[in-house]
Amino acid sequence: MGDRVSHDQYGLGRIVGVEGEDAVVIDFAGRQGRFLSPYPKLAKL
Repeated sequence: MGDRVSHDQYGLGRIVGVEGEDAVVIDFAGRQGRFLSPYPKLAKL
C-alpha cells in the first residue's frame, strides 16, 4: 500500500488498497480503479 505506479492509460497513481494477491485498488488523481492480477499495464515507480 502507498506505492506509486504508472499505468499506460490512466497515468500516475498510488495504491490505496490490496485485495489478497488477486487485485489492487489504485487512486489516479481522485479516480479509483480496481486491477486484477497480473498487472500488464502497471509499472511500479
